[in-house]
Amino acid sequence: MRVDDPWYDALASGWGELDGAGGFVPVGPPEPVAPQRSQSAADIYLEVQRSAAFQEVRRRYRRFVVPATLAFVVWYLAYVVTAVTATGLMARPVAGAVNVAMAAGLGQFLTTFLLTGAYTRHARLRRDRAALDLRWETQEMTRGIGR
Repeated sequence: MRVDDPWYDALASGWGELDGAGGFVPVGPPEPVAPQRSQSAADIYLEVQRSAAFQEVRRRYRRFVVPATLAFVVWYLAYVVTAVTATGLMARPVAGAVNVAMAAGLGQFLTTFLLTGAYTRHARLRRDRAALDLRWETQEMTRGIGR
């Protein structure tokens, strides 16, 4: 395992994570890519951006973030609109001094924490490893440029 990467993140690389059988996930840097001296750093980054691996990372990101954001915004707006338009419903007691508005407001906080946990889990399981591989590959391709 290489440690000279200033952006190295052990958790993102899978270090210390268990596979489905209870063993540790093997981790290693991707195969080295021979740098092409005729390319500039901008050309290399554009090449990486156009690559299928980069597009897959972006697709996985959008596939989670767009629906989750839309669902949360709809839930938030429903809470605000209901609080303004249905004051009788929101004032209805649920348990003791707790009414529907307080329960829904606490639900907003709860869904924020749940969504944050779901996002970090999704990123760790579906994107971090591929993004780290892309970063290693890009660093190998740009090594020596500007020296």
